[in-house]
Amino acid sequence: MGRIRRAAGRLSHAVGAAAGGVLQLWRRSLQFRITTTTLLVCGVIVLVLGFVLIKQITDGLLESKVNSAIDAVESGQRSAAAQLGTLGGSGDPELQSTVLEIDELLSARTGTTGEFGVLLKPGDTDVAAASSRFLDGINVQIPPGLEHEVVDNNNLTYQYTRLTAKLDGSSAPYLVVGTPVVTDSGSFALYYYFPLGDLQQTVSLVQNAVLAIGGLLVLLVVGLAALVTRQVVQPVRVAARTAERLSAGLLAERMQIDGEDDLARLATSFNQMAVNLQQQILALEDLSRLQRQFTSDVSHELRTPLTTIRMAAEVLHDGRAGFDEQTRRSAELLYNEVDRFELLLADLLEISRYDAGFAVLEAEPHDLRQLVNRAVGTIAPLAARAGSVLRIDLPRQPAIADVDARRVERVLRNLLGNAVEHGEGRPVVIAMAQDAHAVAVTVRDNGVGLAPKDAETVFERFWRADPSRARQTGGTGLGLSIALEDAHLHGGWLEATGQLGVGAVFRLTLPLRAGEDLRSSPLPLEMTDQATEVARG
Repeated sequence: MGRIRRAAGRLSHAVGAAAGGVLQLWRRSLQFRITTTTLLVCGVIVLVLGFVLIKQITDGLLESKVNSAIDAVESGQRSAAAQLGTLGGSGDPELQSTVLEIDELLSARTGTTGEFGVLLKPGDTDVAAASSRFLDGINVQIPPGLEHEVVDNNNLTYQYTRLTAKLDGSSAPYLVVGTPVVTDSGSFALYYYFPLGDLQQTVSLVQNAVLAIGGLLVLLVVGLAALVTRQVVQPVRVAARTAERLSAGLLAERMQIDGEDDLARLATSFNQMAVNLQQQILALEDLSRLQRQFTSDVSHELRTPLTTIRMAAEVLHDGRAGFDEQTRRSAELLYNEVDRFELLLADLLEISRYDAGFAVLEAEPHDLRQLVNRAVGTIAPLAARAGSVLRIDLPRQPAIADVDARRVERVLRNLLGNAVEHGEGRPVVIAMAQDAHAVAVTVRDNGVGLAPKDAETVFERFWRADPSRARQTGGTGLGLSIALEDAHLHGGWLEATGQLGVGAVFRLTLPLRAGEDLRSSPLPLEMTDQATEVARG
């Protein structure tokens, strides 16, 4: 029993795998779908037409056989009635011999009906029934319905039946035709037995021929459909492969052009499109390279004059006590704006490194609790000035992960500074959790909030939800963009959600081991039931 179950399980698995493979091929291959559809449609059409054709042929052969049999029976009825009419009645001593002679005479006749057997059965006389030698090897039976119509209703009728051979018990189909013979010498029933074996063989031969021709026709049509479909699909496949190579960065890939038909025009248009795309991409790459180079060069070139300006600003700021009110205020503004300018230059340099692909991850095992505490310590004075309380919920166990401590701490400072800036003086909650594959930190504020439609754009460079709103921290507008790049460099996620008037929550999720793919986060990203989660980069 166990072996049977295992064998059934393996068979079920094999069938499931085969069905899955066919289904996958059906979804992926246009040629397979067209060929299979053609096969099914042609198969159904051939089956229907074959069935109709075989039925018509069979009905025609049977009708011809029945008509010929009825003609033979009517001729035999007239002959038997004529001979019995020459006798002197039912008591004539020649009646028995005449019955035998009639049977022998009718059995000897030949015609279009082929070989047959004759049975002449008396109705109201004492003479014995006479049957031809053809029926000697058969267990002769008269179908009850047929005998009732002939004897009781005096009708000529026929019926199909099967009779068995006396020698081996095999059965064969027969057409039995019966007719009454009424004379002065008595009433008789005349039965003709026509074997249908030859007709059955003919029908089987026709059926096999129709099926063979139909199957061959289906194969030819399917082969033709596969050939034609291949001629159409092959250029499409070439175009798909070429498009994949183009999308992979192989901008020099082109389709081969053969002929002047529609497919050749398609290849020509595709190649022209590829040329245009290549030119546009190269132009955009040049423009992007120039922009990155310009940003990097400007950022570096501005450092020298900025250093001089900072020195002058510090001198003025240190001596502001001896200035009048307006000059003192100007010195303070100059000092603060120089700080903002330096932050902006630093952020621009960092962004340019990411754009140029020069950012390098220096990952080492670190306890993220320590990084969170350091970031909180840095932001604590800012939170105190804003009137916000920083609430920390960290796990008791160390959260060790392979991270670049400088970059992760910068992400956390950006998130905390953003939360304090937009928290409207309300508490900011920092939480951490980890599982077997990842560690996550969430920073939640209860301030102005974040509209769901803005959750996907909050990480864009220089994005502002409200450009006219006064800012306390003087941020550059690049902090969250740099934080997102830092998270992606770790193979992690940086996500946001929120609701206007309620608050916003940001979640940083990092893999515990460098290079490991993330599948989920240990902390939920929830604000309310209307929260929107940012797509993971």
